[in-house]
Amino acid sequence: MARIETLDPRRFLLHVGGRSILVEIARTPTERWLGLSGRDGLDEDRGMVFVFPTVARHSFWMRGVPFRLTIAFIRDDGTIAATRDLEPLSEATVSSPEPIRLALEVPRGWFSRHGIKQGDRVTFVGEI
Repeated sequence: MARIETLDPRRFLLHVGGRSILVEIARTPTERWLGLSGRDGLDEDRGMVFVFPTVARHSFWMRGVPFRLTIAFIRDDGTIAATRDLEPLSEATVSSPEPIRLALEVPRGWFSRHGIKQGDRVTFVGEI
């Protein structure tokens, strides 16, 4: 998997399983805290990757996000550890089931619509 912290632009193409998706990167504490809040929606085949400086059990919420998402928790080796559906505007936290460094939020059901499951690999293709 690419060492994402060395990449500068904010948008990248990812391969998830056999599918491509255009993502924005949230790498600073403020970007991770804001995430997709304040937006009206997220187009199909678009997402946001959250990059953390350390591998740990990280938590997420949907404060300020009025649309449904699914999150994938991604291990340091680039494989999906688990996915969870997230509820709009919820302040309840959803934690990774194991230590991760990356997470990917996409429109609700995107992974299942494309047959992507736990253990599938996520790879960064390049900057857009």
